[in-house]
Amino acid sequence: MNELEIIRSQLAVEQSHAAEVANACAAAFGSTSTAASEDAIALFREACVSYLVWVLARFEERDQTLSELLLSRQSQANGAAAAGARQLGNLVSRSGTSREALARLESALAAGTSVAARASWQEFARFFNSSWASRRAALEGALAEHWSVADWRTVGAIDADSILDERRRFARVVAQLPAGIELAPR
Repeated sequence: MNELEIIRSQLAVEQSHAAEVANACAAAFGSTSTAASEDAIALFREACVSYLVWVLARFEERDQTLSELLLSRQSQANGAAAAGARQLGNLVSRSGTSREALARLESALAAGTSVAARASWQEFARFFNSSWASRRAALEGALAEHWSVADWRTVGAIDADSILDERRRFARVVAQLPAGIELAPR
């Protein structure tokens, strides 16, 4: 496996794990049918929120790095390179950002355990699976067309420590999974 494959594979794993966690949150906190104890749900919520905040913040940082890289290149670019930079710039500014996902997550968490909270968790998962996921797919597709391994390395910010950290955080979610709730992509 070459470096680019490792970077893209890790990004895919992070997206897949984040989707699994977002969907598990919607199942656990977005319905009234959870049979787990309040303590188990609280531990699961803590692990999920910790994971989602971490992974969404990482994707937001990647978008910021990408934006800065695009700005530095737009003045130097011409022809096909300029068109590629403009396309990526348009995708970066598209709705469905990690910042928006974090705001929806914060809203769901702040609502507590009310009926509104259940709707907020469902809305968070819907946003994550539609707007956020489609924006990520479009960005990665455009990056694949126009960017080098060095660009992926810069934007991805993936190293052994970050891979291990992601795995550890996801394992914590798995360890706190309440009975009746599954981790599965949508």
